Amino acid sequence: MIGEIIAVALGLLVGLSLGALGGGGSTLAVPILVFVAGLQAQDATTASLLVVGVASAFGVVSHFGNGNVHFGAGIAFGTAGIFGSRIGLLVNRSLDENALLLAFSALIVFVAVRMYRSIDNSEPANEQLVDDLQLVNGTGVATKQRSSTAPHLDLSAPALAQLAGAATAVGLLTGLFGVGGGFAVVPALALLLKFPAKQAIGTSLVVIVINAATALAMRSGDLGFDWTVIGPFLVTVTVGVVVGTSISKGIDAARLTRAFAIMLGIVAVYTAASTIFA
Repeated sequence: MIGEIIAVALGLLVGLSLGALGGGGSTLAVPILVFVAGLQAQDATTASLLVVGVASAFGVVSHFGNGNVHFGAGIAFGTAGIFGSRIGLLVNRSLDENALLLAFSALIVFVAVRMYRSIDNSEPANEQLVDDLQLVNGTGVATKQRSSTAPHLDLSAPALAQLAGAATAVGLLTGLFGVGGGFAVVPALALLLKFPAKQAIGTSLVVIVINAATALAMRSGDLGFDWTVIGPFLVTVTVGVVVGTSISKGIDAARLTRAFAIMLGIVAVYTAASTIFA
């Protein structure tokens, strides 16, 4: 009972990461559900899809209110990942629990390294305050104007091919591990479609919703987990997403990303060690 309560409380961390960073939180959900709440690995990956998908939908609403969601790109990216999601689900069902958890540990390490290294290559925010000297009534007055950087969509064949490959890979990870894949979607949108950071984060949540819904539909017969745990966990993750979205404007994203990446590394080591020495 105590473990279940702790798992529910830790849902806030999952949600905060999704809301503020657009990814990484779902890689925490599975270890929390397995090692703290006591779910089986396959049940945890399915529950993670439900929790992350619903919570991300709330995040989309919040980010949309801030002008940080590009639905067209998000829907296209998510739809392109359906084939990969199906492949990932087939692999998930063929692996035993220990193999799945060890593979998941490797994924967490990859995500942690990817997030940590992204700090030095972060994209500028989509809204910037620009100092502009204007003449008013013949007098120089320094004013600050808010300018929005709209995404420049690269629709060339090579860019679209790369995007399709990235979408398929994200879909595969979603089907296999029950993760939303925001850690891959955000850089893909930033690097391939030239999205500013906040628009990449907001749009990535659209992709996560589509990927999670698709993978859940494929697992419709596997929803036999304990709702007394998953229900409250879903609530705290959703609250975390809403809070993370609202505070994303004023937080130091680099410091938050670095701290979260280090925490993921610790979780990866714990997951691998617990699986090997169980």
